[in-house]
Amino acid sequence: MSDIQAIARLMRDLDDQLALCMRCGMCQAVCPVYSDTGKEADVARGKIVLLDGLVHELFKNPKGVAERLNRCLLCGSCAANCPSGVKVLDVFLKARTILTGFMGLSPAKRLILRGMLSRPELFDRVTQWAGRFQKVFTRPANEVIGTSCARITSPLLGGRHFRPLAPAAFHQKTPSTDTPAKAGGKRAAFFVGCLIDKFFPNIAEAAASVLKNCGVGIYLPAGQGCCGIPALSAGDRKTFFRLLHHNLALFEAAQFDVLLTACATCTSTIKKVWPAMVADQPEALRRRVEQIAEKTTDINAFVAPMIDPETLGGPAGTPPKVVTYHDPCHLKKSLGIFTEPRRLLQAAPGSRLVEMAEPDACCGMGGSFNLQYYEISSRIGRLKRDRIVATGASAVATGCPACILQISDMLSQSGNSVRVCHPIEIIAEALDPS
Repeated sequence: MSDIQAIARLMRDLDDQLALCMRCGMCQAVCPVYSDTGKEADVARGKIVLLDGLVHELFKNPKGVAERLNRCLLCGSCAANCPSGVKVLDVFLKARTILTGFMGLSPAKRLILRGMLSRPELFDRVTQWAGRFQKVFTRPANEVIGTSCARITSPLLGGRHFRPLAPAAFHQKTPSTDTPAKAGGKRAAFFVGCLIDKFFPNIAEAAASVLKNCGVGIYLPAGQGCCGIPALSAGDRKTFFRLLHHNLALFEAAQFDVLLTACATCTSTIKKVWPAMVADQPEALRRRVEQIAEKTTDINAFVAPMIDPETLGGPAGTPPKVVTYHDPCHLKKSLGIFTEPRRLLQAAPGSRLVEMAEPDACCGMGGSFNLQYYEISSRIGRLKRDRIVATGASAVATGCPACILQISDMLSQSGNSVRVCHPIEIIAEALDPS
């Protein structure tokens, strides 16, 4: 009964949001999927028209409704440009939850989300074992970018060039940390995130190094779980709330001034999605989530004011290397953070920032969208690749590990030798040029 009541509340919330849409079509001009396919059903306005009759369509053609809703990158371009202020991402996430509540999860998603992702310790063990055996099935593809490809034809991997799992996840190297701040400094909790933990521990290590250099105390609790956005994107409300409660308990166990992440999607999820998804929950839970959300920010935004270019080192006598920057959708469009990463790159003496055309255009990743609609995802990604290459940069930085995966794939498949990294890595290298 509680599940039915939750779905009913979501339906009422959905109706309230849908009433705000004027069908003006502003979303059409900025939707990367519509730009690729030219189909009205792929743009936010088309999906909202569909959702107006959701109850009827649920019984008539639930799979068709799910297909149309899933053809969305959840990039937030539509919401950022909506003159009516429709919270489009909230609408689509809630609609997916309603659909999953009606149809149920597929066996594969149930296994991945509820069987593994919702259990952080088990998820860690599974990915650890996968990392040990991945070389049996993969081979190096591009040494500069660090990508691999499948040794044999695979329906899942196809012709992708992917960043392999790290030999050791960040949580294996650094299970936990609890250090005080220097006199007058701040104390930061650090939310690692799945991709950084398991694919890019070097980003977390760079973040910890920079924070320490800035005199910031670090609280890193052991046993962190996923932020929950993969589950929510699949409409799995149960797994989302399990992960929410798990992470809340970990971070509420200590006092800190700010909660930092180096992942744009995790930052946006904790700061924006968590509060939106508990709006119908008891006041006590809403208050707990709001307290965490208010303290949450992106590491670029936190660190940028602390970095003094005068203290940064660099290779003496060598010209700076050209670096360009890609704006993650969840950082610029959802959180309005875009100047701070550039300030970091401009401060690094070994780098010269050259802007690419349309740096805030979506790279086409979109999490599970990339798995379901790889042809569309890669066509959008190749546009981003071409803009990167046109700058002549030897490195492209971005504040989102998912974007790093997508951009690495696109550049590697074309044989480009462009490093793909996080701004915090470049600053860490400048602080310790050895």
